[in-house]
Amino acid sequence: MTDPLLAHATNHGRMYARSTAEAFSVPSITTVIGQQAHSLDGWFGYMGANSLANDPELPRLLGSPGGLRQAVNKAAKAAEVYRDDAAQRGDRVHGYCEQVALRALGRPHRVAEARNDLASHGEEAFAARFDEWWELYRVEPLAPEITVWNTSVGYAGTLDLVARINGRVCLIDYKTKGTNRDGTVKALDDKVVMQLVAGMKAEESLVDPVAGEWEPWKYGEDPVLLAVAIGETEVRPQRANPEVLKHHWWKFCALKRVWEMSADVAAAGAALLPVAPPAYPAAPAVAGSTKLA
Repeated sequence: MTDPLLAHATNHGRMYARSTAEAFSVPSITTVIGQQAHSLDGWFGYMGANSLANDPELPRLLGSPGGLRQAVNKAAKAAEVYRDDAAQRGDRVHGYCEQVALRALGRPHRVAEARNDLASHGEEAFAARFDEWWELYRVEPLAPEITVWNTSVGYAGTLDLVARINGRVCLIDYKTKGTNRDGTVKALDDKVVMQLVAGMKAEESLVDPVAGEWEPWKYGEDPVLLAVAIGETEVRPQRANPEVLKHHWWKFCALKRVWEMSADVAAAGAALLPVAPPAYPAAPAVAGSTKLA
């Protein structure tokens, strides 16, 4: 997947600049959505316990306090390792999808290299299922990995693909998903609708990142918002319900305000200050008291 040239990692999340010569100024769409509170405590606990229970070295380490601590530390990091591995897999799958679109547009591409990269990690099934979906839906790409900007609300982001399917313009977001026990791809999170509607509400799209050249957004008029779950056994596209888009847009705007207030709070200075003990006057001497030598 092409890393957006104008995106930067900051203390306030991922942010975008208007050109390569300018400082970042607005948060990314995913950073805004990330302001929504969610707890993964149960998942982290399960991943740690599951990792420890399935550690083949556990029987040998049970009699060694040092070895057991090592196994526990490894289990404690299991969720982070899983998350990082999933993110890297997602990047590889997204990268392949982008190269397929570039090839279809007659532009320079690295389809073979991207597919070989997936195969080297045992992930070629993702590419095979994606190819089947691409042909079945007769996807006509218009703009892969396109960066968009909204000045009115103040955010930017990069859409996976703008394409035409069955005569309709579609804004597409790919999600790499695992597989359920019944062989179906795992369900998509409703948050993807916020991501898609924020892309639809863009006001400009990037033309030249170095020169900072932008043009009016031309794909925001009644597109189909399509979330595409890509798995090893199937690809499942789902359309955002047009009846609920306004609610997800309002929620996105509210989360953008939360991001702004969080940045303001962080810039305001320390929230808690130390308190010194009060200075009381010295107690008067008690008659008849003696001082220890």
